[in-house]
Amino acid sequence: MEMERVHDRARGRTHTRGRVLSRPLTAALAGCAVLGGALMLLLPPDRPAPAPSPAPGPAARAERAVTGGVPAALPDLAAFIGDREAFVRTHARDGQAWAQLGSAYVERGRRTSDAADFPRAERALRTSLRVRPATGPGTAEGLVGMAALANARRDYRAARKWGEATLHQAPKRWTSYPPLLDAYTGLGDYKAVRRTLERMPGLRAGTAVPAALARAAGVYRDRGWREDAQAALMDAAARATTPAEEAEWQYRAGELAWERGEPTDALRHFEAALRLDRGLGSARAGKGRALAALGRTREALLAYRTALAKQPSPQYALEMGELYDSLGRPAEARAQYAVLRAQVAREQAGGVDAELLLGRFEADHGDPGSAVRRLRAEWARQPGLEVADALGWALHRAGKGREALGWAGRATDKEHGAEVRSALYTYHRGMIERELGLTGPARRHLEEALRINPYFSPVGVPTAKEALTALGEPDPSGPPN
Repeated sequence: MEMERVHDRARGRTHTRGRVLSRPLTAALAGCAVLGGALMLLLPPDRPAPAPSPAPGPAARAERAVTGGVPAALPDLAAFIGDREAFVRTHARDGQAWAQLGSAYVERGRRTSDAADFPRAERALRTSLRVRPATGPGTAEGLVGMAALANARRDYRAARKWGEATLHQAPKRWTSYPPLLDAYTGLGDYKAVRRTLERMPGLRAGTAVPAALARAAGVYRDRGWREDAQAALMDAAARATTPAEEAEWQYRAGELAWERGEPTDALRHFEAALRLDRGLGSARAGKGRALAALGRTREALLAYRTALAKQPSPQYALEMGELYDSLGRPAEARAQYAVLRAQVAREQAGGVDAELLLGRFEADHGDPGSAVRRLRAEWARQPGLEVADALGWALHRAGKGREALGWAGRATDKEHGAEVRSALYTYHRGMIERELGLTGPARRHLEEALRINPYFSPVGVPTAKEALTALGEPDPSGPPN
């Protein structure tokens, strides 16, 4: 299968930009050089050399990125959006321009966590579909934009609908596939994720290779193949064609290193991403997380503040608040939680489903009963692993340990498709088992969480260590428990 072939290739790749050319390819290049020299001798001596092509400007760079399904720098996106907005004012029947404008709004909203861009994106994308026949050429651009918009709003059922329509319309376009991968992941349909990746073009050759490798890396990560995911991401970064694209793959490599419990390596990747793209707020928040794990808390708080200024994500506000809590600064933590609520309200006004994040927040810092109600409804809408874990933890916090354990098992058992190695999920399961008096399983899962990532949470890590101390060592003379 294609995914397995890419998986095997990723294992053996080096992570440098250099590639050793095979003998046939070297010979071919040498032959081209000889032929080129011969042709130069045949040219009249006074013929001027052709002028080099001008480098693409910001709008052109963003257009290539948006239509090619790769990340774009924020200044380039701003230039491109301005260009498309001006164009559609005088070309209101140009469906392609409307689709490009809508997709650019989605990308900007995602990059800045400004959900106000999402209603703009929906208007532009629906206009694109309205001015073109349902089966006309180029309709796929509007469909893929609608699927990307639905994913950005965490509406995975709608993303699946639009994504499957896109795939039916344009099965040979690589950009038809990533939105479906995201939608199926959000819905917990991991068989469909693997099936879609195996069909996805762009894994073998062409300009889509870096982005396709990055998408494959996400699937590897969810299957627990962390080393293969890392190799694929570093290969993607080495093949990237723009700084913004390389920055995104470096950031994702940092996230993988963080999940492995390697904050020094994660920090290296996050800083590499920021050297390439200073506006990448996600990398700055990742830097804050890594710095906190390394005990550099003042720098960590500064990184979080800068990240929130660049990209006011409620997730970053939650992380910063919990860091303040771990430092014994509850007033500052509460201030961040107030910021989180305000940011969630703005996201909801833009059509974003924030119930998962609100459920997690309420379970630990608000009303666990409210968290349970929110997360039950969220599971009915989109039953992914993140929701199963959050619902199990909310039930535990609400005093419903027996029911909680079933959801924790769903989030961590391979039989349910939970192959990702998550320190947080495993910690939640261990704490639920401890409450139920399941000493042996609790000890195993808490120890495993700290092995996976000994820095997974500034609040959870000390709690896990205290729980293990209270559980004590297993009795060597007693039965296994």
